[in-house]
Amino acid sequence: MSGARDRERRSVLATLGSLLFVFAAFAAMWLAYLLLLASLEPNWQVLLLAVFWALVAYLVLPRLHRILTAVYLPGYFIGRARTSDGLLGDPVNLALLGTEAQIHASMTRAGWTRADDVNLASSMRIIRTTVTRTSYPEAPVSPLHLFDRAQDFAYQQEVAGNPAKRHHVRFWACPEGWRLPGGHPADWLAAGTYDRAVGLSLMTLQVTHRIAPDIDAERDHTVTTLLEASPAVTVDLIRHFSSGYHSRNGGGDAIVTDGDLPVVDVRALHAEATAATPRSCGIFRQRKLFEYHRKLLFKNFDRHHLRDASD
Repeated sequence: MSGARDRERRSVLATLGSLLFVFAAFAAMWLAYLLLLASLEPNWQVLLLAVFWALVAYLVLPRLHRILTAVYLPGYFIGRARTSDGLLGDPVNLALLGTEAQIHASMTRAGWTRADDVNLASSMRIIRTTVTRTSYPEAPVSPLHLFDRAQDFAYQQEVAGNPAKRHHVRFWACPEGWRLPGGHPADWLAAGTYDRAVGLSLMTLQVTHRIAPDIDAERDHTVTTLLEASPAVTVDLIRHFSSGYHSRNGGGDAIVTDGDLPVVDVRALHAEATAATPRSCGIFRQRKLFEYHRKLLFKNFDRHHLRDASD
């Protein structure tokens, strides 16, 4: 009896919270409208327009997106992360097998730097270093959500000491017993993209990093660095894991992918020190890289061959 009463109370509170959220969204829209009208007056136009932009970008549009995406986007795994505003974010383009400690060890050996958590200090620092174009190798990445939570951690490689340009990968631990569609096991999922510049989001008008459209190149870069750094790391390729598509991420940037998913296995990393001599390690790394790129080559050959046959 008490359990049913608790569920009913939680349902009422959830409904009330949703109604208040919708009310706050419309209140923010009304305030933005009033600010826009005030900005048409002969005084303080620039300041009021700046306040109007901030209100729309960081209050109105995020709330509208959260309301709308709660209606039309499914809550189950579809191979895409989601932004804090509910928009579809970067595609999941890597899966990994191993513990968190093994993930950290493999990424560190491959020359990646763990990103700082997002807080006031790190946010102010990345703004300052981006404006002054000074290095910030541990610059934070914005949160993306998978399994109803933000990434557990992220790694990056800064390019030419410019925090506006970087390779970066977000990681999420999979729920216990969870498997990829098709029954493939995975301990971690990851989304790797390349930040090419800083600009405005097309979806919310917020200041954000803009990514390069070829996310497969970033996926292959990540896999290659891991294979080159550790002989114990292996990789398998799930062909056609998701439909290849041309779409956009949560910032409005175009993304292009073939839909293939590498599964990187780092579970043998702890035995790497005694696995082989330095010379055989180098030969083994070259063989693994050759095998992975051969899979990619045959994949591209098959795609072009089928296209030519259809013509």
